[in-house]
Amino acid sequence: MQRSQNEPVSRNLYISIGKVVNAHGVEGTIKVYSYAESLTVFSPGNMILVKNPDDSSEKCYKVKYSAPHSRFVLLMFEGIDSRSLADNLKGCELFIEKAGLPQLEENTYYWEDIIGLSVYTADDDFLGRIESVIRTGSNDVYVVKDGKHEILVPAMESVVIEIDLDQKTMKVNLPEGL
Repeated sequence: MQRSQNEPVSRNLYISIGKVVNAHGVEGTIKVYSYAESLTVFSPGNMILVKNPDDSSEKCYKVKYSAPHSRFVLLMFEGIDSRSLADNLKGCELFIEKAGLPQLEENTYYWEDIIGLSVYTADDDFLGRIESVIRTGSNDVYVVKDGKHEILVPAMESVVIEIDLDQKTMKVNLPEGL
C-alpha cells in the first residue's frame, strides 16, 4: 500500500513507533531507535508506515525480520534488499495504525496521547504542556514546559490526579520541591 503526499499521516489514525538511524550490513537491514515499550510492533508480517521527513513521502512496508540489537531494533522490510535502499530510509519515522494496538488497561495511556496535554496543579495553576516522556526504570517522567521553565513530573498515581484526553488536560499534585 503506497500513500500519496495528499494523504498525510493522521495523528489520530497512526502512532509513531520509532526512527531509522542507519543501515546495517549489506542486505537491506535497518537499525531503528524504538519509541515502543514492546517490540511486538516490529514482528514479522506487521505493516509499518515509513515517512520521510525531507520530502513527506510515505510508504507502507511489511516486516520481514526483526531482532533486538543493543538499544536498537534491527529490521528488514520486504522490498528493501540492499544497502543502498536501506540507506535511503535513514532519518525516516516509523508508524503503525492505532487500531492495531492492544487495548490498554484502565488509567494507562500511550505516550502519543499524553504528549501535548496541558498540565495544571490541583489548584488549577497552569504549569505548561507535556513536551516529551522519559522512560526510567521505575516509572515514566513527563517533561512539562511553559516556554521559560521545565518541570519533570513523575508519572505516578500519587502525583497524577486526573487525565482528561477529551479536554487535553492533566491535573497533578506535585511533591514538595518540584
